[in-house]
Amino acid sequence: MGTPLSEIFDTELTRVAEPDARIAGPWRQPVQMLAEQDIGGRTSIHDEETAKQVGFQGGAIEGPTHFSQLVPLAHEIFGDAFHESGCISSHYQSPCIEGDEVQAWAAVAEAGARSVRAGMLKKDGTPVLSATLSLGPDGGETELDALMAKLRPPEQLVILGDMSVGTRGAKTERVVMGFDQHMGALYPFSLAQKLKAITEPCSWHTAEGAEKSPWGRPVIPFEMISVLTQYTNGEARFPVRQPVVGLFANQEIRLVDGPLFVDEEYLLDREVILLSESRRAESHWVRTTVREAKSEKIVATTLLNSAFMKASYPRYDQERSVS
Repeated sequence: MGTPLSEIFDTELTRVAEPDARIAGPWRQPVQMLAEQDIGGRTSIHDEETAKQVGFQGGAIEGPTHFSQLVPLAHEIFGDAFHESGCISSHYQSPCIEGDEVQAWAAVAEAGARSVRAGMLKKDGTPVLSATLSLGPDGGETELDALMAKLRPPEQLVILGDMSVGTRGAKTERVVMGFDQHMGALYPFSLAQKLKAITEPCSWHTAEGAEKSPWGRPVIPFEMISVLTQYTNGEARFPVRQPVVGLFANQEIRLVDGPLFVDEEYLLDREVILLSESRRAESHWVRTTVREAKSEKIVATTLLNSAFMKASYPRYDQERSVS
């Protein structure tokens, strides 16, 4: 299994018998770091006023922030290997705002298991997300595999009316994440700032602690892989009609030949693999392939379902009626 949890994480896990056998992390209060996010001169769902306009209690904490609470559970189950070929696949169920207390859990794994159920709850029992934690290419069906299999083709798209399955990003994007690098208008903070606020500090994320890691280099936190792969997404030039308010509805981060490292350059290629629709939103599902720039080997993939609120697009009813 490799490194004991207590040597790298300051996270105490407990065994829980009810409602089923599971391990749980501590109660945490994630920090909101996207209040100043700028999307082409507009605010986002993480802005207090904008969030309330579309029916949320306040500015939502970005979904992948919660992945940090799942990683110690995955490390306890799968060991060091999770940081090389692990996968978190998550369906976001209810947003959190700053001050909410949340707890991550994972089912107790049977010997040799390559996948377990996991999730996160608020203090009042409200589910924040449902997930699978898995290991390697033979980890079985993920949370999003199961969800996508149930989706029907959309009836009529407006916001995403100019997009189709198979649409690719306009170019291969080049990205890198340094400790003090500001991650742009979409992510107005640095990795160093995130590490001061992260719910589960890990020595492998720091320059000093990483010297004792299996790789000898600082590792990008799982939740920051989302930032790495999203902060240049405007370069993809996907044709989403504006203005519109969007949010992450489902997300999967899969390491193929990880971990991903601080100050390492990566190449990103994006492709729309699915379009879907609900009563309130239109969604595109984009798979991003992450390659190490110097070798071009695939090191990770991500899958992101971005949902765009129909009510936030001013011409939605007009354009739908004439389509």
